[in-house]
Amino acid sequence: MNGLLSEWIDALFLAARNAWGVLRQRGPSQFQFWLIALLIGIGAGFAALFFRMGINALQSALYGIEDPRLLHSFAQTLPWYWILLIPVVGGLAVGVILNRFTPDGRVRSVADVIEGAALHQGRVEGRAGVASALASLITLSSGGSSGREGPVVHMAGVISSWVSDRIKADGITGRDLLGCAVAAAVSASFNAPIAGALFALEVVLRHFAVHAFAPIVIASVAGTVISRLEFGNVTEFHLPAEGSLVFYVELPAFLLLGLMSGLVAVVLMKSIFWADNLGSAVQSRLAIPGWLRPGVSGAMLGALAIWFPHIIGVGYETTSAALTGELAFRELVIFAILKTVAVAITFAGRMGGGVFSPSLMVGALSGLAFGIVATSIFPNVSGSETLYALAGMGAVAAAVLGAPISTTLIVFELTGDWQTGLAVMVAVSMSTAVSTRLVYRSFFLTQLELRGKHVAAGPQAYLLGIYSAGVLMRGVEGPRAASEEACRDLMEQGISLRPEATLEEAMPIFEEWGHSFIPVVRPAAGEGAPELMGALFHVDALKAYNRALCDTAAEEHS
Repeated sequence: MNGLLSEWIDALFLAARNAWGVLRQRGPSQFQFWLIALLIGIGAGFAALFFRMGINALQSALYGIEDPRLLHSFAQTLPWYWILLIPVVGGLAVGVILNRFTPDGRVRSVADVIEGAALHQGRVEGRAGVASALASLITLSSGGSSGREGPVVHMAGVISSWVSDRIKADGITGRDLLGCAVAAAVSASFNAPIAGALFALEVVLRHFAVHAFAPIVIASVAGTVISRLEFGNVTEFHLPAEGSLVFYVELPAFLLLGLMSGLVAVVLMKSIFWADNLGSAVQSRLAIPGWLRPGVSGAMLGALAIWFPHIIGVGYETTSAALTGELAFRELVIFAILKTVAVAITFAGRMGGGVFSPSLMVGALSGLAFGIVATSIFPNVSGSETLYALAGMGAVAAAVLGAPISTTLIVFELTGDWQTGLAVMVAVSMSTAVSTRLVYRSFFLTQLELRGKHVAAGPQAYLLGIYSAGVLMRGVEGPRAASEEACRDLMEQGISLRPEATLEEAMPIFEEWGHSFIPVVRPAAGEGAPELMGALFHVDALKAYNRALCDTAAEEHS
């Protein structure tokens, strides 16, 4: 009996080892892929759960509070020097981590995950991603004014990238696994399984291909289950039971709210970009070390928090107060402005965190302020003013994320209120229509555009950046090679490409000069002559670009 059991166990291990070998060599089949999606969902769910619990634990240790959701109320009872000191120490720790473990001292977040899906076969940076998660955890625990969704999404991307590398996944599989991880992380972070799945499709993959839907839903549900096992089936915010929308008559007011929310979202986004540019200029002029930059921002945040502790952390307490109508008009305006300033300072200091939670807070504050004015002007045809807070929260967040569908569902799932869908949808549609005309579609895509990654324009723009001249060129020898003499003539005219130059650089040269090929040249080392490596032919570039477009279209419609 023991011998039979031993043989059975040996056979099981052999089968598992053979299956793993086949999986690595040939890629996952449909069932295997769904199983991997489930496992990635569980892993990303636990990562989001531990990240959230880590923030709560560290925040409790630093501020001495038992319930981190009541942070700003408790912070009002602390000595002023403690409120000032904690963000400074946190900023210094963040600066050391980022400058030690990232090449540019920058936190990785959702924009980098979108870039990984579009340009890097569904992969993101591992070492920098782990460092960014740790830096963001410290930021959110020590008074940084940002959100947890950015680092959680990228941390999930690190998990899926590791799996994709292990199984040698191709670009389509890698992107699908990345979508699974993101869906699970968002679902676990916000207890929003439907919105988590749609967020991965709408924001990260940026398509709704049928083949990706099932595994992403599986992973999203897995992430939600992980979260609910710890926190239960509870919503992040609680709304008052009363109040309803006066249908049709009140809809124009929500259109105006959407218009205002779109402008508020643009101000929030542009404030962050402006502050980051200003911070870089000041750092360069004063020769401030990179590791010190987050500490300087921490000092500014701490000084602001002495009088306004509402800016500390994610800001769920203030958001909840806005959604329940507990704040006066003057407080709403002041807190919305100060939160925008605090978020800009946090991002300018490269401290880490995401922008979704701050946009929820700013949206709820500005929405309630609008609601107070609207219901006071037309009291007889107005519903509850807190409905405006809910709609404003969704409208600002949707404009910032560039995700009207998933943000609308996130608002519903965060609040548990499905009765105001029409108002939220109207406000969200108007806000995104306004904001997309003033930025590159969203905060994340604008970040990428500022880095020279033209993802916002679609595959026809960013696919040019994935092929390099060194990969597509023909060598200096062979029957189809370009004439060396002709290449030398073009080089003397200053027409050439480096091996790492992409088609994005090459295509305008073809268009301007009309040549059938461009020499590919390695720059000289020292005073030597440049080395002719080969030539990039126009027809080869067009073929590669066409193949990429066809593959992308096939993926998006599969």
